[in-house]
Amino acid sequence: MSTTRAVSLYSGGLDSILAAKIIIAQGIEVTALQFITPFFGYEKKDREKEEEEDVFNKYKIKLKIIEIGQEYIEMLKNPPHGYGRNFNPCIDCKIMLVNEARKYMQQNGASFLITGEVIGQRPMSQRKDAMRIVERDSGCDGILLRPLCAKNLKPTWPEEEEIVDREKLFDFRGRTRKPQMSLAEKMGIIDYPSPAGGCMLTDPTLGERIKKRFSENSNIKVNDILLLKLGRHFKLKKDSHLVVGRFHQENQEIIKLKQDGDILFKVIDFPGPIALLRGLDLDEATVDITASVAARYSDGKGESSVRVGLGNDPGRLVDLRLVKPIKEDILERFRY
Repeated sequence: MSTTRAVSLYSGGLDSILAAKIIIAQGIEVTALQFITPFFGYEKKDREKEEEEDVFNKYKIKLKIIEIGQEYIEMLKNPPHGYGRNFNPCIDCKIMLVNEARKYMQQNGASFLITGEVIGQRPMSQRKDAMRIVERDSGCDGILLRPLCAKNLKPTWPEEEEIVDREKLFDFRGRTRKPQMSLAEKMGIIDYPSPAGGCMLTDPTLGERIKKRFSENSNIKVNDILLLKLGRHFKLKKDSHLVVGRFHQENQEIIKLKQDGDILFKVIDFPGPIALLRGLDLDEATVDITASVAARYSDGKGESSVRVGLGNDPGRLVDLRLVKPIKEDILERFRY
């Protein structure tokens, strides 16, 4: 007799752990999918195997991490159901993740999908009407099972067919975490993350910065988003973007994100940050202003003038400019 298979959405939080474990306990083979984008989960990029092994060792859940960065960016440009309080497209985000999981399900012989959603836990995407929209628009009518709140919802196909025992599912609702924590204790799950927002699009400052960047650039890429997460940001002219590091590790990350056409800046005679200028048709005036901004954030900011090196290779900034550190009132005009 063949084993029934299901696919579960996995965030790494307690709800998604419990949802998968509840169905695994019914003898069903579950593959948990964690989709990562520059906005959430991207710290797992390039260490997927390590993370997958860690989750299996802790919870005995088979995990697969999948990047959908550029696809997510395209959705974010015009989400059909709009944005939340900041730049977060919560309903369309969930639709996209469930739809991607459905494709994986179909390609790998699974029968239904699982999420850790709980009615009323999140104000935008976990209202009952929003959850219904997610089912409909992801093409998952009848096959999207939410084990933690299933008894508050209409039975799904796997419940009707008695593939899943509905009596062993739950009726959680609302924002309280106590029922989940109690269930975790009963299941012997003690090592799990504390609840957290996780998505940078819900952050007022970062969300607004990303929103501005999207309004300026219709061809935005994953690299652009990763750069927005680092440093201090300035806009010196149309189609230009300046990022100045704040500490050593950030400087190294900025260097890694350098692309062809970008210009790096660093003060020569004093400790100071890396600055990266990206844009189209970068003129000499913009380059000189960038050099003065780099000087302002160096230990030479009190000098009448400092030398700034610039170029494409951080190890050989051979073009030197003698500039005055920019004045604070002028700098504020460019702050992004």
